[in-house]
Amino acid sequence: MSNPDVPATGNSTGEANYDQPLRVEGFKGTAEEVERQWFEEVYRGRGDRMPQLTLRAVLMGTVLGGILSLTNLYIGLKAGWGFGVTITACIVSYAVWSVFLRLGLAKTKMTILENNCMQSTSSSAGYSTGTTLVSAFAAYFMINGQPVPLGLTFAWVFFLAILGVTMAIPMKRQMINVEQLRFPTGIATAETLRALYSKGQRAVQSARALTYAGVAAAISQFWSDGLRLISPRLEPFGLGSIVDRFDKVVFGPVWIGRTVTFLWDPIFIAAGVLMGLRPAASIFLGGTLCWAVFVPIMQARGVITETGYRGVVQWTLWGGVSCMVVSGLLAFFMQWRAIAKAFRGLRSLFGGEKAPVSELDAIETPMSWFVIGQLISLVALCWLAKVSFNMPIWESILAVAMSFFLALVACRVTGETDTTPTGAMGKVTQLVFGALNPGNMNINLMSANITSSAAISSADLLTDLKSGYLLGANPRKQFIAQFCGIFIGTLATVLAFRVMVPTASVLGSDQFPAPAAQAWRVVALALSKGFESLEPVKLWSIAIGGLVGALLTLLPLWFPRHAKWMPSASGIGLSWTFHWYYGFLFFTGALAGWLMERKHPERADLYNYPVAAGIIAGGSLMGVALIFWENGPIVFRQIFGGG
Repeated sequence: MSNPDVPATGNSTGEANYDQPLRVEGFKGTAEEVERQWFEEVYRGRGDRMPQLTLRAVLMGTVLGGILSLTNLYIGLKAGWGFGVTITACIVSYAVWSVFLRLGLAKTKMTILENNCMQSTSSSAGYSTGTTLVSAFAAYFMINGQPVPLGLTFAWVFFLAILGVTMAIPMKRQMINVEQLRFPTGIATAETLRALYSKGQRAVQSARALTYAGVAAAISQFWSDGLRLISPRLEPFGLGSIVDRFDKVVFGPVWIGRTVTFLWDPIFIAAGVLMGLRPAASIFLGGTLCWAVFVPIMQARGVITETGYRGVVQWTLWGGVSCMVVSGLLAFFMQWRAIAKAFRGLRSLFGGEKAPVSELDAIETPMSWFVIGQLISLVALCWLAKVSFNMPIWESILAVAMSFFLALVACRVTGETDTTPTGAMGKVTQLVFGALNPGNMNINLMSANITSSAAISSADLLTDLKSGYLLGANPRKQFIAQFCGIFIGTLATVLAFRVMVPTASVLGSDQFPAPAAQAWRVVALALSKGFESLEPVKLWSIAIGGLVGALLTLLPLWFPRHAKWMPSASGIGLSWTFHWYYGFLFFTGALAGWLMERKHPERADLYNYPVAAGIIAGGSLMGVALIFWENGPIVFRQIFGGG
């Protein structure tokens, strides 16, 4: 009799049974036992037999990633944020390939693991390479009035992506294999792919739930943001406008300025379901302490005179960043045995005795790739920094070294909360270099650029590898797919940025407000006089935030029986860097998922993750469609018509 908890094996044609639920809750035991269970129960019959890293998967991912990178670049200049493209790419790729099959342009169906490799390529091209352009490079343009030369920009973006992608190699085995951090977008991507490829009765029920949830989320997204695109007269009837009027009546302008308000966005509610109750509750708790307690007190005392998120967050982020950094680094050093084990493969690289290669080691990305990637990036970035900004070699080395440890923090936060605090990690580097090299704003910006770019690329790769882990993919092949996306992503985003932003006057205008670049510029200017320019409240926030981060990391070790009730340091710290209403939505979703698990565990097992994945997929697809509808013609004219 077969074990219902163990997925059925596949065959050489690429067919495999994905009807059983994914092992989202992971495995239990020692690190070796956990890795062995995954290898035997998830990888065998899938990753060792099914086609994955194929030319058609990489080409499809390259095309989709190149297109989506333009959208992310545009919305980054508009709103200061980007969106993950993995789920969008998976669904579009599946649909396009199905059309190819019907037209006779393709002979065989793309396997689920090919689609998984495809989304890694598209994610790298569409998300990892553009972030640095809408933040540090745009801020540099605003401060200096002229851009970094085109060739140097290409080199910066390319080698920063290599730095971040290879930096994730030693983190993967610890964070995904052993600690089994959730990386909610990775879960949603895997659930979406499983629904597309599954055939059994339970899987069909889950797929149907995912589809219904996706359609409902798409309708909700269109109701919120799409009516105005049909006609400006319909905008007052949009869900977003209705919610805005509700907020003005219930909360009022003062609390709205503190972000203590209501926002309707099902995607964040669904992310809370995937995130789980502990990190979501931590974000909600920390956000309430920040925006409903700390900020009102500081405003009443006249310390904080600014209103609105952009003004106030410049005061709150210091404590949150300190909490995340201290917690992340402390957790890293407490796992020194596991980390030393991850680096054991380096002995042969430096002439040491070759360790026997296990079955697991044979499919994991070699540590030698990490060393080679880091050395190449280090040499290239040191040269670029010297040529571009006359930055001393030792400062470039320090920036890269800091990037590794801050990327560890960012990836851990992403694994728990699905939000990568790239801007926050960049602020740490800006603070350090503001003290080391006061007055040099260009060095301040580009040193922090190294950190934030490494963090976003590392977190993006780990999120993709999480979906592959759940589906039984070969992590080494998925890493190669991610690496392939860097090339087209660099080419597309750099050229598009240069066309869309011909002069510095465009940045900060109504056309491109560039809020992320504005924040980087403000910090660089504020630290131009050195570390001592920080107000006492910010210095105290750094000290107290660090203490809280250390305590929340150590308390679960001191009181293991009560660990599940203790707040997450990542969640608490993150909540001080973004809006209160995001934490409220995360907590709403997590609480709903937890209640379903308590009252109806069988239904929760069948529907919780598929419904959440469907909401994220439907909302994301409609969001992309609306962006193309509104901005596609403008972007096309700017890039290809010079308009």
